[in-house]
Amino acid sequence: MLYKQYEGEQEQLQNELDGYKTEQAQYENDRKSAARFLKLVERYSSAEEMTTLMLNEFVEKIVVHERDRKGSADTAQKIEVYFNFIGEYIPPTMAEKEPTAEELEEIRKKEARKDRLHQNYLKRKASGKQKEYEERTKAKKKAQIDSQKEQIRAEDREKGVYFHAGVPNIPRANSALLNCKQAVM
Repeated sequence: MLYKQYEGEQEQLQNELDGYKTEQAQYENDRKSAARFLKLVERYSSAEEMTTLMLNEFVEKIVVHERDRKGSADTAQKIEVYFNFIGEYIPPTMAEKEPTAEELEEIRKKEARKDRLHQNYLKRKASGKQKEYEERTKAKKKAQIDSQKEQIRAEDREKGVYFHAGVPNIPRANSALLNCKQAVM
């Protein structure tokens, strides 16, 4: 009887020891990962601009969750950024704070208004009034969007970022040689 009790205690202690060893290994691994991340930060600490290469080295993955309310222009959407070596990191300044009673009341009012507006939209859509409105305003909105696009393109052309489609007028290294050969023939 004492022997069975001793074996039970021995097995329990062995399981605890295995758990502690696993935790220690995980701690060591996390510590090494943090050290690798800090080395990466030190390597780019003097960089003036964030490049694609830097982003690829820092970011493991980005998870974009579905919006809280579909079809609404003003809604919350959770985005998680996972860094290489350390996983998801949320700075203390960006951590979610518990809203006060006044803020909760304000949020409730906004949500109630959104619900009311959405219900009105669904009624207009069902009656066909929404389709009529969209048909009336489609041309005006398209013209406005096209105007904005052209303005952005004009700014980009001035900066040398945007070019018209077609054959580019780029001088070639052998073009002078080709012109000389054609003149001789």
